[in-house]
Amino acid sequence: MLTLQTGPAGTNCQGFTRRAALKAGFLGIAGLGLPDYLRAKQVQPGASDLKSVILVWLDGGPSQLETFDPKPDAPAEYRGPFGVAKTRTPGVNLSALMPESAKRFDKLSIIRSLHHDNGDHFAGGHWMTTGRFGSSAASLAQKYPSVGSYISRLKGPNNPSLPAYVGLPAAETIYLFPGYMGAAYLGGAYNPFDVDREQKYLGATDTTRVRSPKWLTSLGTGGTAVADRAPLLKRFDTVRRDLDKSGAMDTMDRFQQQAVDLVLGSAAREAFDVDREDPRAADRYGQSPWGRYTLMARRLVEAGVTFVTVDMPHWDDHSNIEKGHGAKVPVVDMAVSALIDDLHERGLLDRVMVVVMGEFGRTPRINTGQPGIPVPGRDHWGNAISVMVAGGGMKPGVVVGRTNDKAERPADRPLKPADLLATVYHQLGIDPAQTFPDHTGRPIPILDEGKAIAELI
Repeated sequence: MLTLQTGPAGTNCQGFTRRAALKAGFLGIAGLGLPDYLRAKQVQPGASDLKSVILVWLDGGPSQLETFDPKPDAPAEYRGPFGVAKTRTPGVNLSALMPESAKRFDKLSIIRSLHHDNGDHFAGGHWMTTGRFGSSAASLAQKYPSVGSYISRLKGPNNPSLPAYVGLPAAETIYLFPGYMGAAYLGGAYNPFDVDREQKYLGATDTTRVRSPKWLTSLGTGGTAVADRAPLLKRFDTVRRDLDKSGAMDTMDRFQQQAVDLVLGSAAREAFDVDREDPRAADRYGQSPWGRYTLMARRLVEAGVTFVTVDMPHWDDHSNIEKGHGAKVPVVDMAVSALIDDLHERGLLDRVMVVVMGEFGRTPRINTGQPGIPVPGRDHWGNAISVMVAGGGMKPGVVVGRTNDKAERPADRPLKPADLLATVYHQLGIDPAQTFPDHTGRPIPILDEGKAIAELI
């Protein structure tokens, strides 16, 4: 196992010592050493065509009315306090909290008629990320593999020096890590590689300054301090030269060599080092944790990661829709709009699919607040869910389906989570009828229902 020792001892939230510093096992997935992870990810049949997915996960359930399906003509207790932002397409509006997305409607599309009719956070999270009903508040364990894990299994990384599947800062659903973003019976090798479990579950207004990952920039007591960064990177280079001179690289198993490349190689160091980004370009994403990790997602797919999920949590605004969504939605709008622009300007938008969603929508009728908190909000609602999609070869400027006049339920073109995921698989050339053995050995298809959404392909 590769170990770089630097700095005094200490322990992070996973129990790893800083004196152990950087190990292939630290970067491993579910206890596997990195060489084992790379062996498991050996070139798969139908290897990568270089397409990637960025899933922006709005954990807690964003309101459809305050995002992608405003109802300006509904009664006040339904339409909410924010108004609309008009797109260039007559009659197509987004929430007034999303003016930048509205300006870019020619580069994105909206699905308004998704539903699974379940208000359980855990059931909804599992359904949206796997395409199947399975887990629930009464049975939390993940039942089926996530879309990210299937893509990791079937496509592998677009660059063998990088993981196929990355969580920023850490993949999760409903306070569970990796929650329903995990691999289930596909095996631990296809779980996401979490970049920073110490700074997990960051909010839109969190004042934490997101910089390059600690394991990349510094493993001493100075955290991410710039002063600690140079000695560590110098140590990386010294170890690499020592390995080359000793001939050890020539005798290593090729998967061990790849592990060394991932830890020491320039591809990983450059991709994860968000501090290398031009500050003017980075500012377009905003300085919030959500903006910074969305920027890192672009760097990762550009470098060769196949699936990245960006965690944007804290959407369960039962009692504070005006201050809650009012603060969060503009941060998403800024970050995702910058991402779409950045991908477009770099010629990447056609091969990188962006999906923005949570586990369900919110009740169309605003409530009167929780007991003791007299601030109106919206409750859980799985009967009408809105999703933004962009890039990846999908048609832009499309609105798929519609809800009734109060955003209560689909009035046209009702779709299920499996239809959305079937579209993602279709764009990546994955047949969702493929089967994999579950824990009992029974062959289970990737999806047992759902068709790619014709309007988008």
